[in-house]
Amino acid sequence: MSGLLSVFFHLLFLFKLVAPVTFRHHRYDDLVRTLYKVHNECPYITRVYSIGRSVKGRHLYVLEFSDNPGFHEPLEPEVKYVGNMHGNEVLGRELLLQLSEFLCEEFRNRNQRIVRLVEDTRIHIMPSMNPDGYEVAAAQGLNISRDLVGRNNANGVDLNRNFPDLNTYIYYNEKYGGPNHHLPLPDNWKSQVEPETRAVIQWIRSFNFVLSANLHGGAVVANYPYDKSLEHRVRGFRRTANTPTPDDKLFQKLAKVYSYAHGWMHQGWNCGDYFPDGITNGASWYSLSRGMQDFNYLYTNCFEITLELSCDKFPRQEELQREWLGNREALIQFLEQVHQGIKGMVVDENCNNLAEAVISVSGINHDVTSGDHGDYFRLLLPGTYTVTATAPGFNPQTASVTVGPGEPKLVNFQLKRSVPQAAPTRRVPNPGHGGRVLPKKMQPRAARKKEMEVRQPRRGPA
Repeated sequence: MSGLLSVFFHLLFLFKLVAPVTFRHHRYDDLVRTLYKVHNECPYITRVYSIGRSVKGRHLYVLEFSDNPGFHEPLEPEVKYVGNMHGNEVLGRELLLQLSEFLCEEFRNRNQRIVRLVEDTRIHIMPSMNPDGYEVAAAQGLNISRDLVGRNNANGVDLNRNFPDLNTYIYYNEKYGGPNHHLPLPDNWKSQVEPETRAVIQWIRSFNFVLSANLHGGAVVANYPYDKSLEHRVRGFRRTANTPTPDDKLFQKLAKVYSYAHGWMHQGWNCGDYFPDGITNGASWYSLSRGMQDFNYLYTNCFEITLELSCDKFPRQEELQREWLGNREALIQFLEQVHQGIKGMVVDENCNNLAEAVISVSGINHDVTSGDHGDYFRLLLPGTYTVTATAPGFNPQTASVTVGPGEPKLVNFQLKRSVPQAAPTRRVPNPGHGGRVLPKKMQPRAARKKEMEVRQPRRGPA
């Protein structure tokens, strides 16, 4: 009998270890406990870290999944999920906690799909970018509308209207010429943004993210860049108009992957709106300036879309399980999309890694760069492309690449240093001879003496 009790308690202990997150809303302290609970259950493939603090001092926690947590492995892409940017849009927050528990549990169960995903990808999950706003929204009674309460941060600022506006510069550059990627920030950008926004910007500068999704609520649709309309303002408002990026077809495909893997998003009719295939260009829906998804695309190598996941911004607790089942497969499939296109190393003749080398694809006016380890990732649809790698002081190298629908094609570049051309002999024009260049022996003595000083370095003290 004692043996049976021992087995029973052992099984009960194991069940507690793998028990899924309860389908309930998690306040800040509960969220923190859940993240550390997952880490304690899967310590060898997870890491909890903070990218900064909110206005009220709450940590902006991230849970990382990797077979080597805390380190970037060359040629292993980085992908992120960000939830709860608007404090009262809470489903994304709960889904990301569920996803964290699911990845841990399935990895321990040796689910080969999840094992492969964790081993080949570095995944960063931020359940809440706006913990202060969430606490305000969660404190409201059930009979009080949460459509606006808690949306903004503690300073009353909408974080999805708080990033530096880089769209204005890219629209100008597309018309008149200029950089098409990694646009510079204004010198005073830190004073123009909120603590949460500043933390996220510094975060995405520190990691070479390739793919991302930002989880919202209030509609059911996968929204892709650009968010800001190119059309001119009319009576203070920017008119809605389809405003595609150079990677428009790729973004549509990424959005459709989520929509069609979702339980009902792809049907189009949701929340009184209709979106064909359950996707939309952001600016064709409504124009949004200084948003996070456009900023990711224009400032980093990261391709981000926005996922609107529920009609009710703060769904009832009883609805959470249904929402999880409707989103689970889509969340996994979207992570897997980071493994497409091309990737590779950029090195010099001595096999030293070259960071910030520019990778250009002919016909697509948006470049990406190699990371600190010399590796690059370029998401592409199946097809044949002409790809060029360039770096200052090196000769460019071009390759023709055929991309298939499966794993990314490995395309490495080894750049040779450009041979500096000898500077032409310097000649001094003589103003007294109509600006003509005179032979050296006919140049003024002062000019000849100055050239000799340049050619013969001074001797130091004996």
